[in-house]
Amino acid sequence: MFSVAILLMAGSLLTTSCIGSFALFNKYEKWQCNMTKSKIVNGIVGLILQPICAPVCCTVDALILNTIEFWSGNNPLSASVTREVMGSDGRYYAITKSSKGYEITDPEGVKTMLTHNEETDTWSMTLNGETRQLFRFKEDGSIEAILNDGKIVNVTNDESGLQAMREAVWEGNFFAMNF
Repeated sequence: MFSVAILLMAGSLLTTSCIGSFALFNKYEKWQCNMTKSKIVNGIVGLILQPICAPVCCTVDALILNTIEFWSGNNPLSASVTREVMGSDGRYYAITKSSKGYEITDPEGVKTMLTHNEETDTWSMTLNGETRQLFRFKEDGSIEAILNDGKIVNVTNDESGLQAMREAVWEGNFFAMNF
């Protein structure tokens, strides 16, 4: 009876996600569901691989990767992801997501960093070695944005706040906008 209780307690540790993101299992699940365009083939292969892969992924996640994530704040498998995104100018930009924010590389290779400071809940931009704060989330839920000319604008975190930001950015640029 005692050994059954220990087995159940050990098993419960492997099925809780409160201490990590289970990145390995989630990557396996995403791969398994999207390996082909046929849901039927994906399902059949999943039935074959599930008894082996799922327990291995969960065990590695629970015992190794989630422990690293708990103590360091970063999961080694979800540390960085790069995507190619077409900008409004029709050119492709490489955007790499990391635990600190985003690195954007333009087609010429110029890198811009967008970083988040958790202590102050601010976002900053670093370009050519120069860093400037873009905005911060205030305790009341509003946003304090810093425009290119240094002007500070406080807006609400909703559609009316977005409209107020548009107006603040375009203020004085009306004629340039219409030509």
